[in-house]
Amino acid sequence: MTNVFIISAPSGSGKSTLVGELMKRVPRLRFSVSYTTRAPRGQERDGVDYHFISRDEFEARIRAKEFLESALVFGHDYYGTHQSELERAALEGLDLVLDIDVQGARQLKERIPAAVSIFILAPSRKILEQRLRSRSQDSPEVMERRLREAAEEIRNYHMYDYVLVNGEVEASVETLVSIVEATRSRRERMEQEIRPILESFENG
Repeated sequence: MTNVFIISAPSGSGKSTLVGELMKRVPRLRFSVSYTTRAPRGQERDGVDYHFISRDEFEARIRAKEFLESALVFGHDYYGTHQSELERAALEGLDLVLDIDVQGARQLKERIPAAVSIFILAPSRKILEQRLRSRSQDSPEVMERRLREAAEEIRNYHMYDYVLVNGEVEASVETLVSIVEATRSRRERMEQEIRPILESFENG
């Protein structure tokens, strides 16, 4: 059975770093590559960072109900998770990790109630602002918009199964790894592995 892990966070919370470390340290994980209608930025590669498609194609896929979740962000660009990402993970016997926003997480939990959701946030507004300023050349207007968005996203923390305060990176990575490993160890998710062991005892 494929486990689905939803990871969300306000911009600047350190989510990308934590997810990157999770993917390195835990075997049998597949990272879900989202679809988007925006243009590639910098060194972004199609099929690696995102699947870049036209707005017309994206909307056609919405009508065909191909997305597990999708959203129009800032009224401009679409983002979404195609159902083939889950199908491919299941076929390969891997668990799926999704990096999506609160809106997408809500949709996905409706589609896949058993999905495990994790919300990551910075220890304080001041630290979040420091991280945003250190990593970008955003204008003061854009910076304020990101902070407002963060405040809105944080209000939705209660819809997540876990909340991870990312104060120290190594400790946060270890917590994230523990969540994944604990989920895999749940009895109902282990039955396929346990059954042949039980049968070996019964058959003596």
